[in-house]
Amino acid sequence: MSLQLPGHVCLVGDGDRDLESMLAGEGLRPTTIATAALTALAQPTGRPAPVLVVDVRGTAQFPAALPELKRTHPHTAIVLVAGALDTSLMLEAIRCGVTECVVEPVTQAELVGAVRRVSEQLEAPSSGQVFGIMGAKGGVGTTTVAVNLAVELARIAPRQTLLIDLHLSHGDAAVMLGVEPRFSVLDALQNTRRLDESVFRGLVTPTDAGVDLLASSNTWTTVPSIDGVKHLIALTARLYRYVVLDLPRSGAATVEALDGLTRVVVVANQELSTVRHASSLVADLQRRCGTERISVLVSRFDPQSDIRRQDIEKVVKVPIRHSVPSDYRVALRAQNMGRPLTLDNHSRLAAAFRELSRDLAGLKAEPAPASTGSSLFGRLSGRRS
Repeated sequence: MSLQLPGHVCLVGDGDRDLESMLAGEGLRPTTIATAALTALAQPTGRPAPVLVVDVRGTAQFPAALPELKRTHPHTAIVLVAGALDTSLMLEAIRCGVTECVVEPVTQAELVGAVRRVSEQLEAPSSGQVFGIMGAKGGVGTTTVAVNLAVELARIAPRQTLLIDLHLSHGDAAVMLGVEPRFSVLDALQNTRRLDESVFRGLVTPTDAGVDLLASSNTWTTVPSIDGVKHLIALTARLYRYVVLDLPRSGAATVEALDGLTRVVVVANQELSTVRHASSLVADLQRRCGTERISVLVSRFDPQSDIRRQDIEKVVKVPIRHSVPSDYRVALRAQNMGRPLTLDNHSRLAAAFRELSRDLAGLKAEPAPASTGSSLFGRLSGRRS
């Protein structure tokens, strides 16, 4: 099958007519630019073609602007045309994220085949759903929600569910799942330029709960880049039906990378300070991701609390679709055993997480019932009623 999009392939180099003819002969309509033009394309305002065929034959150096272009536009695919498999050139190409290289003598079949392979990767559907779980404050049970949500989603899609612990260091997801990972999310983020399916599969840890885990690091030495986190999320969405992100409350890279998520769930509880934090966090996330993609879950819900569900709704200005009941002993026992509590089918907590998972997956969506009683809205919002 020939690719039919005009300009789908951009030929970078001195305008080799033979390369142009090879691409055009298979139904492609290549455009040609000089190597020096890569500098302009590497800018955030640049609009590179989805596939670049970069001709480095006869040049002594790897194009200086190409690494910057890949950092700025990580989803641009590159096919390298080289005179020979020079070691230093290939090392630069790998660092830059080049996945296909054609060497002399160049044939039409080899060149077009390389373009088709990278095009298929670009055009592969990204159908996975990505859910981010973020706590309004520390200690509200964010990781418990993320882990048990992932386990319930894995019931729907066994071995097609991934949990990523994006905390900078010493996250608890691995402990709750009872595993000791060899690799972490840090390994993935430090190798985004060469991260593909085969590399990524070697970094994740399968668990008995049916969830694949990309765990938090025990030692974090660098701040992840926004593009790196975005690339990681985009890759995992192509590989898994469901991806759950256990998100830290701070960190520009993770917050800036939330645009492509299916839903962000803010976890709060019935504490005055936490609800106030939730109000601010929800407002920030709505500005970034849109109102329809932000929801709030109340953890350790106590129906006898002075702060009611509807009080929280008034403050955060988001309907509370889900709550998780308070059962400290069950939750603590599950964490100490490294066995997600939702695996015990008959607990109230398991039922709550099952309802949450089916709602997020689009299989069921039932609004939580409203309660009645006196209001603390004035205190929660910082204003008198």
